[in-house]
Amino acid sequence: MSSVRTPDPNPGWLSEEDLDHARSLLPIVYIQAIPVRLDPLGCISEIGLLLQGTSEGHMVRTFVSGRVMYRETVRAALLRHLEKDLGSLAFPQMPSSTVPFAVSEFFPSPSETGLTDDRQHAVALSYIIPVRGECEPRQDALQLSWMTPEEALSEEVQGEFEGGRGDLIRQAIAHAGWGR
Repeated sequence: MSSVRTPDPNPGWLSEEDLDHARSLLPIVYIQAIPVRLDPLGCISEIGLLLQGTSEGHMVRTFVSGRVMYRETVRAALLRHLEKDLGSLAFPQMPSSTVPFAVSEFFPSPSETGLTDDRQHAVALSYIIPVRGECEPRQDALQLSWMTPEEALSEEVQGEFEGGRGDLIRQAIAHAGWGR
């Protein structure tokens, strides 16, 4: 996936050149967070999907994601990327456990996982994160759209994901026990 990227003001422990080199040699650990709104019974009522532009000028749907930096906990990485992508007033409800609902493996070319990322081999820990506040997309995102699970699973919306990422929405909805 080739997204238009905003330079990270805190690039972590590697320069862009060093990161590109590391990506060519070993898997990189990521977090992925699917922001949701819950109804009074704690069931998913809406899913927050980000809209991004690619370097080729295409618009794609995605969700909160990013690297876990050296010496950073998974919980800290989740909070950092949620704030970076949704704004400081999103008020995410951090999970009590850092056990993900899915572990996704991305490869630079098609593989048995169905997930691709042309930059690297990546392993992503995936979470469903309820948010209660106001979300203002920042960084690479142009817009945050709140959709019902039915809308997020529609053929049209699923077709807006790159690299097999739409399947993660299906997994999240199934994991949460949503079904009407």
